[in-house]
Amino acid sequence: MIGTNGIWAVVIVLPAVQKDFEVDRSLASLPFSMTMIGFGLGNIVVGKIVDRFGLAIPIAISGVIMGLGYFLAASSENIYLLTLVQGIFIGFGASVCFGPFLSNISHYFEKYRGLAVGIAASSNYIAGALWPFFIEPFLTQSSWREAYFWIGMICLFVMTPLSWFLRESPKNKISQPESFQEAMPLTPSDFTPFQIQAMLMLAGVACCVAMSMPQIHLVALCSDLGYGVVVGTEMLSVMLACGILSRLCFGLLADRIGGVQTLMLSSFLQTVSLLLYLPTDGLVSLYLVSAVFGLSQGGIVPCYALVVREYLPAKEAGIRIGAVLMSSTFGMALGGWLAGEIFDWTGSYQVALLNGIGWNILNMILVGLLLIRPLRLKLQDKRLQHA
Repeated sequence: MIGTNGIWAVVIVLPAVQKDFEVDRSLASLPFSMTMIGFGLGNIVVGKIVDRFGLAIPIAISGVIMGLGYFLAASSENIYLLTLVQGIFIGFGASVCFGPFLSNISHYFEKYRGLAVGIAASSNYIAGALWPFFIEPFLTQSSWREAYFWIGMICLFVMTPLSWFLRESPKNKISQPESFQEAMPLTPSDFTPFQIQAMLMLAGVACCVAMSMPQIHLVALCSDLGYGVVVGTEMLSVMLACGILSRLCFGLLADRIGGVQTLMLSSFLQTVSLLLYLPTDGLVSLYLVSAVFGLSQGGIVPCYALVVREYLPAKEAGIRIGAVLMSSTFGMALGGWLAGEIFDWTGSYQVALLNGIGWNILNMILVGLLLIRPLRLKLQDKRLQHA
């Protein structure tokens, strides 16, 4: 929860940063985009390290890097320096607490793996739900720079010591086939592991371009509509609090129906919730739609970790899950910048929402192709049994 504040703090302070540096919306969105690029690269780099050495050392180093990053960001003299610091220090440092975390916890569970991954992934949304209440008083009474300074202190003096409790690696990892393919061998018409990995990575980009517009620009949207930054941060907290419940519920559902099926359902519901944003500009209706969006999309990203564990080698889980989540963060980075750019072109977020819906449809097509594969294998098994 402490570590993943790195991807939310920059969203909350976006309007204040834009005003401080006197830049347009697309340029003010660059720090977030660079944060997600650093976050994405960190997921794959650190994922490989965690596969071999566990979580404790990477978590300890992350606390130090993020603390230093927040101190540097607080003293940034222009938007470009802030953008570099967000990507190199804060984004990369925060990555340890997501993909590598989910990969590590997946080794402890078999029957309730979906729920376990959902709980671990919820820490990201807990961060998004709680940190706005810490940052908000600084925005109204002081400045975003002071908020960043104190977040850096918390990372350095709270997160780093907590790594001591993670020094034990899993002692009783589940004994199981290395991958889905070992249990159900590929036929010539099936996807190869490389193709599955590539499809999941592209799907991760597509779903998160769609996801990014409400998550990144909700505070700015509320400010534009005259409701203020405080209302926007509260609305974001409602969205992410609903996302926590969503990740737990979709985790339980994945244990029953499978990761790919749950991923498809959550992706479809995200499309519906994005459509609901199009006619919405009232205060109460925005709260309601934001809650619906949080309940709809929370299951998407954790399900990628479950699909990797179902289809690909367990011993490579860290780097493979990291690669997929890296792609999803690149999607967030692309989507955050693109929504800001479209806003600058059009003066509203309507076209940005339509753009997100298009990307989400691409995600559903890719997930649908993966969904067809196990169904085809089941049909083949039934035909063999009948023969």
